[in-house]
Amino acid sequence: MPRRTAAPDRASALATASRSAGEAVADAGDERVFESVAELFALLSAPIRLRIISAVCQEELNVSQLLERIDTTQPNMSQHLATLHRCGVLARRREGTQIYYRLQNEFVATLCRTVCTQVAIGADPAGADAFPARDGDAR
Repeated sequence: MPRRTAAPDRASALATASRSAGEAVADAGDERVFESVAELFALLSAPIRLRIISAVCQEELNVSQLLERIDTTQPNMSQHLATLHRCGVLARRREGTQIYYRLQNEFVATLCRTVCTQVAIGADPAGADAFPARDGDAR
């Protein structure tokens, strides 16, 4: 059976969005850059996907192990794992009846870690906005 590859639009969006900082990125007027970044953020917009990425950052885990750490149903977990795999964020391998997932795209993990840390630092435990307005910013 032929191996399935990532959908060209999402895979190319991920590749474009994950270029290293040292490479030349199109100027601010290039809509393709913004579209690629929007695709990446759309992929990461589901909290469960962020939890999955966080869980597999340190070690390879199978579906059962992920379900122990993340409160969701098995079908929902499988759907999100398939999406992250198809888009090149996760790699997987089969061992008997178990499928193990590991991080394949370190850029995505670094991005998630950075954003989650910054939001956590800025979040007020009393429930205030995680994104406080700067002086002069319109609300």
